Amino acid sequence: MHSDPSTTYHSITYSGRYSDGKTAQSSPAEVRLTERGLEIGFPGAPQALIWPYGALGTATPVAKNATDALVTYEFMPGASLFVSDVKFVEALRVMSPQVTSRAYGWRSARPWVMAAAAVALAVGAGWAANLSPARWVAGMLPDSARASVGDKVLTSMVEGRKECTEPAGRAALDRLVGRLSDASGTKTRFRVRVVDWGLLNAFAVPGEQIVLTRQIIAQAKSPEEVAGVLAHEMGHGLELHPETAIVRIIGLTAVLELMTGGGGTLANVGLGLTQLSYTRAAEREADARGLALLEKARISSSGLIDFFKRISEIERKSGKGEWGLFRTHPESEERAKAAAARPAWKSEPAMSPQEWEALRAICGVGKLDLPTPVDPKAGEKKI
Repeated sequence: MHSDPSTTYHSITYSGRYSDGKTAQSSPAEVRLTERGLEIGFPGAPQALIWPYGALGTATPVAKNATDALVTYEFMPGASLFVSDVKFVEALRVMSPQVTSRAYGWRSARPWVMAAAAVALAVGAGWAANLSPARWVAGMLPDSARASVGDKVLTSMVEGRKECTEPAGRAALDRLVGRLSDASGTKTRFRVRVVDWGLLNAFAVPGEQIVLTRQIIAQAKSPEEVAGVLAHEMGHGLELHPETAIVRIIGLTAVLELMTGGGGTLANVGLGLTQLSYTRAAEREADARGLALLEKARISSSGLIDFFKRISEIERKSGKGEWGLFRTHPESEERAKAAAARPAWKSEPAMSPQEWEALRAICGVGKLDLPTPVDPKAGEKKI
C-alpha cells in the first residue's frame, strides 16, 4: 500500500535555479513539494512562490530515467524552474502526472517560453532523443554562440594568469591535439591553452576549447598521460558537457537570449566553471569517449591508467576532495580499473622524446619545479 506522496516528499528541500522569464539571469532557489503545490523559496525573501501541481508543465516529458526537469507554470508565462535531482524528478512524476511521458503521449511537448515555432519543434526533437532539458538547450546552440560563450568563459577563467606559449612546446602540443581531434571522426578541431597556474586541473569550456594548467604537465610522467587528460576533456566537449553546465549556471532564459545575439551575462562565470561538479554519469561518458579517442589515435591508455593510479595515491594521502580536477570526478582508482578493463590496442608514442621535453618546458625554464604546499586559505591547493 502506497503512502500519501505529499507526506512523503514535503519535508525534503531541493536546490534549483529559477528564471522569471523577464531578465537574462537565473537565481538559486530552495524547492519543496508540499500539500499546496511546488514551493519555491529564495534566500532572504519573506515569502515563497506556490505553483499548484495541476498547473505545472515541463519543457520535455519527464521519463522514468530522467535526472533533471525544467518546470513551467501555466499562470506565469516565461518563468521556469530547473532542478537536477533524481528524487525530485521521481516526486514530480507522482505529484504532477501530466508531465510524464505517458501523459504527453503523441502530443507535441509544450514550449516553456513564448518562443518561436522553431523552438517548439526543437523541444519535440529533444523529447524524441530523450535528452535532459539542459542538454537539449545546449545542443540547440549554434556553433557561433558556443564559440562566443567559450571565449567569454575562457577570458574570465584565466584572467591575471600568463599563458604558456614557448614555441617548441606549443608546436608539440598542437601536433598532439590535432592527432586526437582527427580521431574524433568529426570536423571538430579542439583548441588547447596552457596556463601558468599551480592548480592541478584541466577544463573543457564551450566551443571545443580546453585549458591545461602548468601543474598537470608537471605531474605527468609521460606524454601518454597528458594525451589521456586531453582525450578526457575532449570527451566532455564532444558530449556538450561544458555547454550543458553553462545552461545550468546562467539559466535557460539567458541562453535563449544568446541565440538571438545577446550574452552579456557571461563575463564572470569562468571561475564558477572551475568549481563545477559534473555528474558521475557525465564523467564516465567523458572517460569512455576519451579512451575511444586514444584508441583511434593509436595512443596507449597505459599512461592514463598510471596517472589515475598516482592521483589515487595522492587522494589517499591528502584526503579526498582536495585536488582540483579529481574533486568532482569518480574515484581515480575506479577510473583506472575501468580503463584497464578495455582490451589493449596497437599504439604508437604520443610524442617523440624531443617533443615531450619541449612540452614540459612550454611555460619556460624552471617552471616544472613542483611548488611547496601552501595555506589552504590561500584558495589553491598545490603539490
